[in-house]
Amino acid sequence: MKRTLINDGWTFYKGVGTPDGVKGAVGEKRNLPHTWNNLDGQDGGGDYLRCACLYTRPLTVRKTAGRAYYLEFKGVSSIAEAYVNGVRVVRHEGGFGAFRADVTAALADGENTIAVVADNSPNDYVYPQSADFTFFGGIYRDVYLLEAGESRLDLDYYGGSGVTVTSVPQADGSAEVAVRAFVTSPRAGQKVRVRLVFAGEEVAAGEVAAAEKCGITFTVRDAHLWEGRKNPALYTAEVSLVADGETVDDRTTEFGIRTVAVDKDGFVLNGRRYPLRGVCRHQDRQDMGWAITMKEHEEDAALICEVGANTVRLAHYQQDERFYSLCDRLGLVVWAEIPYISAHLERGDANAENQLRELIVQNFNHPSIAVWGLSNEITIGGEKPEIVALHRRLNDIAHSLDPTRLTTVANVTMLDPDSELTRITDTMSYNHYFGWYMGMVEDNAKWFDDFRARYPDRPVGISEYGCEAVLRLHSSAPKQGDYSEEYQAYYHENLLRIIEERPYLWATHLWNMFDFAVDGRSEGGVSGRNNKGLVTYDRKTKKDSFYLYKAAWSDEPFVHIASKRYVKRAEKVTKVKVYSNQSEVVLFVDGREFARKTGKRVFEFAVPLRLLGATRVTAVAGECRDEAVFRRVRKPVADYALPPESTEVVNWFEKDGVRYEFEYPEGRFSVKDKIGDIIATEEGEALIMSLAEKAVAEMKARGRELPFKLSKGLLRLVSGMTVESIAAKAGGVPAEYLYNVNKELNKIEKK
Repeated sequence: MKRTLINDGWTFYKGVGTPDGVKGAVGEKRNLPHTWNNLDGQDGGGDYLRCACLYTRPLTVRKTAGRAYYLEFKGVSSIAEAYVNGVRVVRHEGGFGAFRADVTAALADGENTIAVVADNSPNDYVYPQSADFTFFGGIYRDVYLLEAGESRLDLDYYGGSGVTVTSVPQADGSAEVAVRAFVTSPRAGQKVRVRLVFAGEEVAAGEVAAAEKCGITFTVRDAHLWEGRKNPALYTAEVSLVADGETVDDRTTEFGIRTVAVDKDGFVLNGRRYPLRGVCRHQDRQDMGWAITMKEHEEDAALICEVGANTVRLAHYQQDERFYSLCDRLGLVVWAEIPYISAHLERGDANAENQLRELIVQNFNHPSIAVWGLSNEITIGGEKPEIVALHRRLNDIAHSLDPTRLTTVANVTMLDPDSELTRITDTMSYNHYFGWYMGMVEDNAKWFDDFRARYPDRPVGISEYGCEAVLRLHSSAPKQGDYSEEYQAYYHENLLRIIEERPYLWATHLWNMFDFAVDGRSEGGVSGRNNKGLVTYDRKTKKDSFYLYKAAWSDEPFVHIASKRYVKRAEKVTKVKVYSNQSEVVLFVDGREFARKTGKRVFEFAVPLRLLGATRVTAVAGECRDEAVFRRVRKPVADYALPPESTEVVNWFEKDGVRYEFEYPEGRFSVKDKIGDIIATEEGEALIMSLAEKAVAEMKARGRELPFKLSKGLLRLVSGMTVESIAAKAGGVPAEYLYNVNKELNKIEKK
């Protein structure tokens, strides 16, 4: 098969939704990959352009009789219609899977015109429609022209390669490797020839008569196992369709020999315990959106490996096939999933099923993929029978297409572990944000301890956990919701300890490796972004928490002084925190040895700051060293904190000459009580739901909408937070409003 990249020479027409619309329209010359939302999808306001846009390109082809021609698209968001010389050749619904169009009949010998309509407009049948990330529009991955024989390895089945490889290690150290080929229009006398190669040496070879479905199974002696980061051994299968001794078509695919399993005590790779500890990844990049190249994929993979992760959850959609290949070669165990997320679409079942088929068929041969993810937080708006029914079908589809891998799901916190949904897939995890959106950091430990006590034989993991940090925000007394780099570090220090104390967690995936675009967000003084990354959106800066995890997960010797960006400090003695994977850290202050400490991961020193000038601090651990400079100032620097807002309820306020005092009568509720305690009473639940509905209505009036419905389950999600703390997180809540809420709560007796 001949494959020609056709990324260059396109013309882009913004807002033009049909090929005929180019008449009188002014286009822009663009090369692929491309998105029209690379800037407006990251600047906040929730108003990025979601519409149909047109791409056109001339294409010169010298057709050969008896040959088949295809256009191959690696990713178009989110609905695509492709035309050749005015004839529609394909419609594809879904922004993440590859797809092909047989254009043999429509393609002329000589000059042709290709037109592609890409449409990321809202609809009610293609996932995703509600999610906490920007849905970038465009032809944002590569496009190819394929040429193959009429008799060929299949190109029509869900964008797959036409070849599958399944391997099963044996007790004697060998492996059974089954290679299956799917042939379009096989002919008498044709053969499928297979050759297996490891490290440049042939280890097995054979051939079988060509058929629509045919294959051959080999015994590979002294098999090299794919063993994650330790030894990601890869074999190559070379598959050829041969007629009269000549190769008609061929494929080359890498594969690995390994087994995966999950039980109550965790993940098992090749029969050995292998706790999965890693991160989640979104594919977008600052000023580029989803239109990234291999360079960006490689940079992301290198950073994930540098932090020491051994697993990555590729959320919340099928990602570029090249990134799965990088994970194969680097030994990263992958959770791959579809964008069945946040809100169930009544008309979306067929689309969810189709996207799952594409994900599995196109990525079947990647040894890095251990689990297929069926959904993410899909019950955030409440459980429904149709959600359960679709999960059952998705689970059956996954096992039918791929009996060798496990299925999983990422549940939202408020989903009861007794829910039927938690028992459909082979394993499951929960997204928990105790210590950020609700509750306290310690609640993470309590939740898992309670789960373990109730269900000692069920596997469970953490599919998301994290909190936001904005580089300019700092505090010597960090607290939940301040968006400081110091609170993010505190949060992750505790989560890391909680995870290490519970080795039975089959997988833990930190949210997120990188900051990413959410055009509807405005948090921490930053618009259009989720700031939970260990690395900034542009990949230029590693936050302190990056080094904390590197100290826990990586063997590469290093030392890092935290809070280096917190230079000006209004304190005589300051805390200097150092992260390292070495057992001893020596701290020097202004060139002289100040103290040395032994320990694990986190080393803290109380360092006096000079009254005038800079205090230079140097940390040394083995051969590694890091430096920082701090300056003492008279009062806290305002730029290190968010603007003063309603961070706590004052006891009184004055308006129009009238003094209003908050009351906290014994035995009755107030804004200082937790939501969970309040909604445990009938009157309290009614009041809180009423207040929440009013808040949602006000958001709608300002042009913002929640991506989920209010429910009792959603209130349970914030049950550990007080009304006061929720007001603080919302920011700018008028004291008069809180005063009136407090008065209403005072009327309700505590149980």
